[in-house]
This record gives sequence, C-alpha cells and structure tokens, in this order.
Amino acid sequence: MNLARRWCSLAAWAAAILLACLSGAAQADATHDARALARVRTPPLGLPAVPIPANNPLTAEKVALGRKLYFDRRLSHNRTMSCAMCHIPEQGFTNNEVATPVGFKGRSLTRNAPTTYNVAYQRTMFHDARDSSLENQVFGPLLSSEEMANPSVGFLLATIRDAADYAGMFEAAFGEPVDLLNIGAALASYQRTVISANSPFDRWYFGGDQSAVSDMVRQGFALFTGEAGCSGCHLVGDKHALFTDHALHNTGIGIAKPMASQDPVDRVEVELVPGVVVPIKLKPGGRGAKFREKDLGRMGITNNPDDLYAYKTPTLRNVALTAPYMHDGSMRTLTDVVQFYREGGRANPHLDPRIKPLQLDDGEVTALVRFLESLTGDNVAVLIQDARSAPIGN
Repeated sequence: MNLARRWCSLAAWAAAILLACLSGAAQADATHDARALARVRTPPLGLPAVPIPANNPLTAEKVALGRKLYFDRRLSHNRTMSCAMCHIPEQGFTNNEVATPVGFKGRSLTRNAPTTYNVAYQRTMFHDARDSSLENQVFGPLLSSEEMANPSVGFLLATIRDAADYAGMFEAAFGEPVDLLNIGAALASYQRTVISANSPFDRWYFGGDQSAVSDMVRQGFALFTGEAGCSGCHLVGDKHALFTDHALHNTGIGIAKPMASQDPVDRVEVELVPGVVVPIKLKPGGRGAKFREKDLGRMGITNNPDDLYAYKTPTLRNVALTAPYMHDGSMRTLTDVVQFYREGGRANPHLDPRIKPLQLDDGEVTALVRFLESLTGDNVAVLIQDARSAPIGN
C-alpha cells in the first residue's frame, strides 16, 4: 500500500514537472511572439512602418507557425535542409562561411544568400527581383532541385500533414488545414518580424544623439552621401533609411567570369539509398557532363540584353554582419567592397553610369567602412533568441 502511494506521489510529481515545463515553454513562446509583433507595430528608430498586405494580416499564430516552418529540415526532400541552413540567425541571417550556400545533396548554389534582416521592406525578392512578394518567393527554394528539392507541391503538403507536431497549427493561424498558399503566408509572417535598426547611426542621424557615433563615422557618412555617391542607390531619407532604391544595377560583378571558367562538373554525388552517397566521375563531354549556367543577372528573367549582369541593390542595414558580399559572395570584407567601387567597378558595355573611379585615399576608405559598421541594429541578440525559440521538430 505504501509502495502504491509512493508510485502515485512520484507520478503526480512527474506530471506537475511536465505541466510546469510545458507551461514555461508556452509562456516563453508567447513572449517571443508578443515581442515580434511589437517590433512590427512599432518599428525601431530608422525604419518606416512595416508594409503588411491586406490579405495576410499579421498574427501571433502565423508568426509562430512561420518560425517553425523556417527551421524545419523536414520541409526538404531528404530532410536535411531548412530555410535557416542558408539564412543562419547567428550569421546575419545569411551564411558567413561560404561565398554561396550549399544546397540539396551538397550542390553549390550560384548566388550568395540574401539576408533576412528587414526583408519585410523589400519590394521584390531575390538578387534578380524575380518575385514580387514574400508570400510567393518561398516556393522557389522549396521546389528548386538545387535547394530543398521537394519533387511536388503534393509531396510538401503531405510531409506537413503527416507531422503530428503541426496538428492544429494551420487551423489556429488560418482557420483551415495546410495548403500551399498558407505555407507561404506563414513563412512571410515570421520573416516580416526580423527587422533591425536603432543602430548607432540611427541614434545619431535620426535621434540627434551626437555621442552615438565617432567623428570617423560622420566623415564616412559625408563621403557616402557626397563624393563617393553611394546614397544615389542606397537611399537615406529625412525620417528613415532603407539604404536601397529597390532597383537593379550593373556594377560589373559577374562580367569577369566567362562561361569557360564556370567550373565544369566532372563528378556528381549519387545517393544510392538514404544516407549512402557515392561520387561518380563523369567522362569529359559525356552524357552526364555539364557546365554551370552563366549567371546573367536580371537578363536571365527578362531576356532583355539591357539587363545583363544587373542585380538588385541590397540594403546596408546590419551589413557588417552579412559577409560575404555581392550577389556571388566574391568579397569577404567591407574594405574589399569599398575598394571595388573606388576602382570604378568592372568595365563593361552595360555598367551603370553612376559607377566611376573615386579619388579616395586609404583614410577615406576606412571612414566609409566605419560608417557601414555603424548600421548594425541594437536588437541582433533578441532576434537570434526569438528565432531559436522555434520548436523545430525531427
């Protein structure tokens, strides 16, 4: 009898601990969701109101669901890739370790991963502006054979329907079961909360705090808006700054990589069975041999020769955290980037006429870099913490 009572007591104690843990986790999730919504409703100093589409109003349920989807590796064909594996929170919501991310089965992708920071303000998506909304852009990576490689929409939907930990989440967020459109809406909702500003620059320029930045930062900003001409594309307004004109420009990046140097693929990795991968050497010129396609920039979308090697102007917010730089990840440091523009980009028939050699000395290059470093928002650690609060799944 005493033994039975002891077992009952232990069971009650264990249940109480479990309930406390679940309650604590629920409270923590609610805190992250509330904090995310507050960021969007009252953007930090330096940012305008966050544009929210009328057909996808922001809710805590959508943010929580989108965060979970963003980190879930089960959303790739072989359950190894998630959005967050190319857009890593601790690495500026991009990937600092490689020029271009590694995709499905180790395939090297063509372009650098754009940061998720402040993507809510982007009018178009991807380096070539091929999509017009956050809701739609997610389907490219999910279905691309180079990235998450889901073989069909039906396969992706079945993966989520079969995952017990998604039970009720789509219904709570959208009032209906999972479908393709609300996958995009949920992921877009989470990404809209990844906004960051109130940087030292913002506190000085928009907030009037003269102690927020150094004299060198002020010198760099004067060059940025003056002699260097950077603000012609990276716009700065009177009340806020997105540091982009949302347009596409040819800076010469990509022109130096002719088709012949695009690394012919002489071997591929073949997954014989799950987890067993073998390298297969290809015969030169054989049926399996192939070349990486040349990246034509916006022209690859429009087929307009005037768009050759044109890529979208990126935001510069948190740019010190988002190396490597340029659409191909070819520059490792901000000094490399400033030096590239000091030399006038790379000459080609379609080079943007605003890009010309700059008469800057080394001290002025350093001042520009210090200005760019002053654009890091004050909530980076919070955004990482909120991101990692997601219950990822198996």
